[in-house]
This record gives sequence, C-alpha cells and structure tokens, in this order.
Amino acid sequence: MDRTDISLIALRRILRATELFGKQLAQAAGLTAVQFRVLQLVAEKGTCTAKEISVRMRVSQATVTSLVDKLVHQGMVERQRSQTDRRQTNIVLTPKGQATIEDAPDALQQRYVRKFEALEDWEQAMLVASLERVAAMLDAGELDAAPVLDMGDFRKPS
Repeated sequence: MDRTDISLIALRRILRATELFGKQLAQAAGLTAVQFRVLQLVAEKGTCTAKEISVRMRVSQATVTSLVDKLVHQGMVERQRSQTDRRQTNIVLTPKGQATIEDAPDALQQRYVRKFEALEDWEQAMLVASLERVAAMLDAGELDAAPVLDMGDFRKPS
C-alpha cells in the first residue's frame, strides 16, 4: 500500500470516529455534538449569553439562537432575563441539562484534547502544521468551523 492510500485511510478513520461519536451521543443524550458543546459552555460559566457562546464557538449568533432554541425545547437550558441588564437574556442550565452532561459518553474532542496536551511541544506543533496542511489540501483552510468534532444531526427528523 502506498502513502497516498495510507493517508486516505487515516483521514477516513478520523471521519468515521467523528461519525460514530455523533451517533453514540445522539443515542445516549439525544443531542448533536454541537448542542452538547453549548451545554458544556453554559455549565462551565453557570450562566452565559448567546453572544458569549457564539464567540467561544466561532459561529454566528443566529446559529447559537437555533441551538439554544432546541435545547430549551428539550428542557436542557432556560432563558432568563438578566437582573442587572433587562436587555440581556442569560442562558442557564437546567437540572436535566446537568444530568445529561454527567451521563453523556466521553466527548471525542475531550479525548483528543487530553492526548494532544500530553504530547511534547514539538509534536503538537508538527501535528498542527500537518492538520493545517490537510485542511488546505481539501480547500477547507478558510471554512468557518467551531472547535467541535461533529458530523451533523444523526437523529431522524421528528
């Protein structure tokens, strides 16, 4: 097998791992990886705004609004008016949202982060350079992307 085939197989394995994690998360928690990440961000701060989430995830506020709408519908988060600034709406985790975080499978990106951070500095730099090169080779270097490993919503439309 030549290096081209080996590299394509490795790329496919990464895509497949992301896909399988998405299915596992959808089955266990009823959420996409991106929805789960919103829950994690809200849990980290206790309360936050849609703008804060959009900045952290590097997505538009409209995208965050849509994600939060789905989480509100599922009872995972609530919107509450700020007591200090009535124009501001805070997003807070519900007990159901907290339980979902605690019961969810280990997030793929968290496994990656733990292992990546354990690498030597030179290994991290080499890996980042290689991944950036792969993204450029796929003409994906300029695509807007949040730091969340996700293949989309695998649940059947309701």
